[in-house]
Amino acid sequence: MGTSRKTSLRIEESGKRVRAYLGGHLVADSTHPSLVWEIPYYPTYYFPEADVRAELVEDGPGTRSPSRGDATAHTVKVDGAQAPGAALRYTELPGLVRLDWDAMDAWFEEDEEVFVHPRDPYTRVDVLAASRHVRVEVDGVTVAESSGPRLLFETGLPVRYYLPKPHVRMDLLEHTDTTTHCPYKGSAEYWSIRVNGTLHEDLAWSYRTPLDESRKVAGLVCFYNEKLDIFVDGVLQERPKTKF
Repeated sequence: MGTSRKTSLRIEESGKRVRAYLGGHLVADSTHPSLVWEIPYYPTYYFPEADVRAELVEDGPGTRSPSRGDATAHTVKVDGAQAPGAALRYTELPGLVRLDWDAMDAWFEEDEEVFVHPRDPYTRVDVLAASRHVRVEVDGVTVAESSGPRLLFETGLPVRYYLPKPHVRMDLLEHTDTTTHCPYKGSAEYWSIRVNGTLHEDLAWSYRTPLDESRKVAGLVCFYNEKLDIFVDGVLQERPKTKF
C-alpha cells in the first residue's frame, strides 16, 4: 500500500488486468491500473494514460479535490460512442486517467465482469453455517426464528444473519420493487414488513443467485440489524451504526 507523494491519498497498484468498455468498444485495458481510495468504503480504478485506447477530448476544468488536486474533464470517444465528462485527470496524480464507473457500459477484472464498483482487495466475505438460535422482532412481533442460520461476515460491516425462508413469517413480508447490487454478493431483492398495522419498508432482503464467494446464502432471508431487534441465543443484540 502507498500514498501519493504530495498528499496522504491512499493509492496502490493492482495486479489485475482491468478493462472498461463503452458502446461495446474497448476504452481502457491495463495490467497495472492504480487503486485510489477516494472514499473509505472502496477504491476507484485509475488507468495509466498509455493504457487508454479511446480518444479523450478536453471539456474544461472539473471539480477540485483536496487530495487529488485540480481536475480536467474529458469526453471519452470511441468508434462513434461517447461519454461527456467521463474521464478526469488530476494534477496530483500525473499520468493517470480516472474513468467514471457508471458512464462505462461494462468493466472486467481479468475475464470476469464486475458490477457496482471495484472489489476492495482488503474486503473479505465469509459465510459460515451456525447453530446459533436467532430470533428477529419488529415492534415486538417475531417475524423470523431459526437455529440453523448462515452468518455472513464482511469486512467493515456487522455480522448478517441469513435465515431459511421456512423459518421466516413470509406472510408478514411484502415484496417491493427495490433492488441493490453488491460486487461481492450480487443482486438482492427486498421485502417490507407489515406488523401491527404499520409497514416498515425494505427491512429484509435475499440473493436468489449470489456470486461465488456468497453462494451459501442463496435464497436465504436477511434483516437490517440497524432497524429492528435481533436476539442471538436469547440475547438482544445492540443495533449497529452503519451507512445503512
